[in-house]
Amino acid sequence: MLPVGRGLLYLVVAGAAWGTAGAAASLVFRASDLGPAALSFWRCLGGLALLLVARALRPRRTRPAAEPRLRKAVRIVVTGIALSVFQTAYFAGVQATGLAVATVVTLGAGPVLIALGARLTMGERLGGGGLLAVLGALAGLTVLVLGGGGAAVRPAGVAWALVSAAGYAVMTLLTRWFGRDGRSGDQLDTSVLTFAVAAVSLLPLGALEGLVPHTSQPLQVLGMLVYIASVPTALAYALYFSGAAVVRSATVSVIMLLEPVSAAVIAVVLLGERLTAPTVAGTVLMLAAVTGLAVAEARAR
Repeated sequence: MLPVGRGLLYLVVAGAAWGTAGAAASLVFRASDLGPAALSFWRCLGGLALLLVARALRPRRTRPAAEPRLRKAVRIVVTGIALSVFQTAYFAGVQATGLAVATVVTLGAGPVLIALGARLTMGERLGGGGLLAVLGALAGLTVLVLGGGGAAVRPAGVAWALVSAAGYAVMTLLTRWFGRDGRSGDQLDTSVLTFAVAAVSLLPLGALEGLVPHTSQPLQVLGMLVYIASVPTALAYALYFSGAAVVRSATVSVIMLLEPVSAAVIAVVLLGERLTAPTVAGTVLMLAAVTGLAVAEARAR
């Protein structure tokens, strides 16, 4: 079973990588007519191809504890559908109301839904310190966004972001639920099968939107699609599923708030946006909350 400390590291890297997906999606939407479902389909299909290559090239290893076939099938199918909902609804939110607002609503509602679900299904308690860490992270997220300049809030985009948060919550809770007894199977195999289910479920919706984008910048769009399929998908989700299987759900939800931090860094370093004092304050609050909760998790184990 993966050590908790390594699981925490995997989640931090996954959260940072996820922060680049929304920015890359925004560039795709600006340069082409590709829709959210079609983009999510290509993301899952490309991620699946890369994960299959990684599985074929990795050295042989000891097989993990066996998992009943019916349980495995249920876990993979539900997780794959939740993944497709999470990704597609998030991209739809980004397209409808912008990157900042969609990210805030998704990652602000996600921890609340996860904490509630973990309490109801697994009896997990945040405790005083954990509650303060969650509130601190959400406060930092709020300061980070409010300090970044006003963005138009559109109800349709907010609704899509809430649907995305629900999909993310289901995916996180299910991964943690089946990982509690150490019989969640090989995590790379889990990622491969989950992306296969997600790609199949997204194919009809993607086909309705149009799978081949019309664009005057084909190389840019292709480059963004390859990037989305590799770094914030194949790499990040493989790390996420491994880490989420051994780390408490509430901790996972807070660590994933690193996504908007990495997005803010990209905006400043690559897009030339100004780093305001509220942005710095929000980033510091979030990192402090994530660090505190991660240390508490490691000590508790």
